[in-house]
Amino acid sequence: MMTPMDTGQSLQPIAENLYTNDLSTSIKVTPLGAGQDVGRSCILVTLNNKNIMFDCGMHMGYQDERKFPDFCYVTTMGSLTEYIDCVIISHFHLDHCGALPYMSEMIGYNGPIYMTQPTKAIAPILLEDFRRISVERKGEANFFTSQNIKDCMRKVITINLHQTTKVHEDLEIKCYYAGHVLGAAMFHVKSGQQSVVYTGDFNMTPDRHLGSAWIDKCRPNLLITESTYATTIRDSKRLRERDFLMKVRECVERGGKVLIPVFALGRAQELCILLETFWEHMNMKVPIYFAAGLTEKATNYYKMFITWTNEKIKETFVERNMFDFKHIKAFDRSYIDNPGPMVVFATPGMLHAGLSLQIFKKWAPSPQNIVIMPGYCVAGTVGAKILAGAKRIEFENKQVVEVNMKVEYMSFSAHADSKGIIELINMCEPQNVLLVHGEALKMKYLKTKIQQEMGINCYDPANGETVEIPTEISVPVDVSGTLLKNSLESCQYELTVGSDHDSKKVKILHGTLVMSATALSQPPIFKIVPPELAMEEAGIRQHKIKYTTTLRIKNVESLSNRQISEVILKRIDSKIKEKGLSDNSLTLGNAMTVSDRLNLDTVPRIASDSRVNVGNCYVQLDQQETGNYRDAYVAWYDQDEALGNLLVEALSEIENPSI
Repeated sequence: MMTPMDTGQSLQPIAENLYTNDLSTSIKVTPLGAGQDVGRSCILVTLNNKNIMFDCGMHMGYQDERKFPDFCYVTTMGSLTEYIDCVIISHFHLDHCGALPYMSEMIGYNGPIYMTQPTKAIAPILLEDFRRISVERKGEANFFTSQNIKDCMRKVITINLHQTTKVHEDLEIKCYYAGHVLGAAMFHVKSGQQSVVYTGDFNMTPDRHLGSAWIDKCRPNLLITESTYATTIRDSKRLRERDFLMKVRECVERGGKVLIPVFALGRAQELCILLETFWEHMNMKVPIYFAAGLTEKATNYYKMFITWTNEKIKETFVERNMFDFKHIKAFDRSYIDNPGPMVVFATPGMLHAGLSLQIFKKWAPSPQNIVIMPGYCVAGTVGAKILAGAKRIEFENKQVVEVNMKVEYMSFSAHADSKGIIELINMCEPQNVLLVHGEALKMKYLKTKIQQEMGINCYDPANGETVEIPTEISVPVDVSGTLLKNSLESCQYELTVGSDHDSKKVKILHGTLVMSATALSQPPIFKIVPPELAMEEAGIRQHKIKYTTTLRIKNVESLSNRQISEVILKRIDSKIKEKGLSDNSLTLGNAMTVSDRLNLDTVPRIASDSRVNVGNCYVQLDQQETGNYRDAYVAWYDQDEALGNLLVEALSEIENPSI
């Protein structure tokens, strides 16, 4: 799929949209690479006004300016430092870190760069190898130098597994084990109430030298996950290993040569351990070679970072180093034309350059030979072309290679398959999912699956496309203890006989939300206080809303006003006991000043011959004698609605008043 970035169209910089002074309730994501594509991973994320760049990789399928992300998307004004708060590199593969020196030293970025210790140790070696091939062999200009790589690495801050690191006061990152390759990590980034998990490349299946990815149930607002194998569910790992060994054995037994293109660290060690064990068990004598120098370096890295390997290797490492291979020797370029069978591990893994491509050109015309591709190949690479069935490969120097050798794809990729991606989603329980590092059609399939089967919003932006993911922001509010107590007490009037006093029952809180200003750099403080207190503090005169209703009490021709009031008082007392309430639990209402509240008698009482007071409510008898009946007025304020209802109910039940 061609995107605006790939077609070279002029585009509006997004820096002004990335960084604003407004508090945003959405998370913005813009892929500069790996959007509906595999390669050139570079994801810009804005959360809580903080801008993070996840990975900064190169694209192995392009040899022009498209091999690096287009940083003009961020700004056309030069340095990126003022626009990016931090850069996080997930692992050392070049499609995730290959553009880092170009970005930091040539475009300009002086902010912090975070990665794990193994990534910091290995990345500069791969970057230098990439630079040497691109500049010294291909003659590319406008490329970073060896000094640029060193200067870039000086800006790196290492982070350990499960360590939480503060970038700023309101921005922190935490690192989780991702499997995939040595030192690969997933990152949980939090700022304010917003959070994002970025997986980089990860593997949910443990293998012979690495463990499986793991993250706790952190429930981020957004999970940004790779989707390289969005539609694939892999078969049994044991069956794949058996098929691989059989194909290698069949080829060498008929005198053929086996080429296994790999990257220097990762699948190379996995397959070396597998072949080493098989050769030892079968007592085979055919030579196995690995690109010169890399075996020794890889062994040193695994010794150095043994804690990043799986449990079996850690347990046996003291007795026997699994990476000290007896049957695998260093390869020399002069061996390419040697007669007889051999197995060669050569870099890089996609046949896009280097020793693996050189060997392929020599061995491809012979039908006796086989090339086994153990991992994913980016579109545009020689590896992708031969897997698609190409029988003739044309190169830039007009060289044409006939592909007669057998081509096999056997997935030993350390990427999670579709089942693994779903497993990770269930593990961390995100509110939203965003897919990157995958092919457009396959991503759409997985996106639909996630939305329909898991009920989670899912996004799959293309390169240069910005998506906004809405998030809910909660505002902390303090509540006055007095108000809370009075509100809970007032709810008791609403309880009916036999009802349980359920503490989980929703209760109405009558109060005033007050916002207090603080320092300019701090958010305001919100609190709910009694309305009368808020009005007193603000100097506002209080207005009360008073409700009245008239009830007619019959059969009272022989009773005086005082006697009728005593009947009413007795009925109110009875009603209160019937509701299971006590006199001292009566709420006085909030429509009073604090001083009034302290002096008011809470016990129902006769205030005069024709008036009964209950807190701030009252019952007043009509002074006009009407023979067999008397009208009574019940009055209460808005805040005392429950108590007013109780009084109305009590008077309605007076049928034959007597003393």
